[in-house]
Amino acid sequence: MKKILIISKFFYPANTPRSFRTTELAIELAKQGHDVTVLTPKLEIHNEFEVKHNLSIVDLGKPSWKTPEIKGNARAILCKRFIRRAAQLFLYYPNLEFYFLVRKALKKQLKENIVYDLLISIAVTHSIHWGVSSLWKKNNIAKKWTADCGDPFMGQENDTFKHPFYFKYIEKSFCKNVDYITIPIASAISAYYPEFHSKIRVIPQGFNFDEIETTDTEINDHPTFAYAGGLIPGRRDPKDFLNFLVVYNFPYVFDVYTKDKSLMKRYADRSGGRIRLKDYLPRKELLFELSKLDFVVNFENAGEKQSPSKLIDYAIINKPILSVNSFNFNETVALEFLAGSYESGLIIKNRDQYRIQNVARKFSQLSEN
Repeated sequence: MKKILIISKFFYPANTPRSFRTTELAIELAKQGHDVTVLTPKLEIHNEFEVKHNLSIVDLGKPSWKTPEIKGNARAILCKRFIRRAAQLFLYYPNLEFYFLVRKALKKQLKENIVYDLLISIAVTHSIHWGVSSLWKKNNIAKKWTADCGDPFMGQENDTFKHPFYFKYIEKSFCKNVDYITIPIASAISAYYPEFHSKIRVIPQGFNFDEIETTDTEINDHPTFAYAGGLIPGRRDPKDFLNFLVVYNFPYVFDVYTKDKSLMKRYADRSGGRIRLKDYLPRKELLFELSKLDFVVNFENAGEKQSPSKLIDYAIINKPILSVNSFNFNETVALEFLAGSYESGLIIKNRDQYRIQNVARKFSQLSEN
């Protein structure tokens, strides 16, 4: 049995990829007999969760730094958007607050003289890594530390703007201190500074396949498909596919589960009801709904350094995947899918690597090296 501390901004019941990463990992590590403590903003619902899953949840503290609300007249809205974006870009505001929350919480842990076998800090937000790093060399927090990065920070490809140059010194500082950097896909290695590549271990996103309910009883009268996730103009951009769909002359149903409805609305309005905008669902409910469809859609990221975790969900429900390149749309493949031919679909290899049992073992083994 190992003592393991996991630090994360996101945890159950949050409906985000980083919440899934933290929650699934904590549950499975506890199942495998480890003494697991999760350091995260604690909610009342977590009291029952601790008992059910035989782990401890310690309050990281509630963040108080607020993102400016976008309200007022047109000039005020424009100004506030500029201020909010500048604060995010140049000051990493409001996420920088987690640097201070982590420092404060770890200092409390140190007073209790608890030494963990393994500390796992999970980003986003990357300031969680920075908070751990600020105390690491001077204190005996854990025998090993791995910084888990769902997406790169300085090497990211899917935001409109790059982080300013001075953040590289912060990233290099924590990379010097950490024992391991865990990333979900091997193609992301190049997003990190070469001098730290020897510390990188590839451990994919993990899920409990046994908890997912699916159905194959639905018979659709016409092509029925869906996309679930975020959209980024100029990066993970659906416009070419949508322009194709709105002039397609045959019936179909395309459900889009996203928060980015403003990007989709004008296409939905032109589709004659064939493109339907829907709110996010809890992950298990969403996968059950997706299992009723003929196929699912993936909008590819810019570059290969970031991969949508939804691809694993698509693999779990075993549905054909139409993968759409945002910069080089292939109309022929789209027409094949609409005709019920899926030979050109994206294939997810080695599904077992995403089983949480295997993922958790890979993490626990880091404390032994």
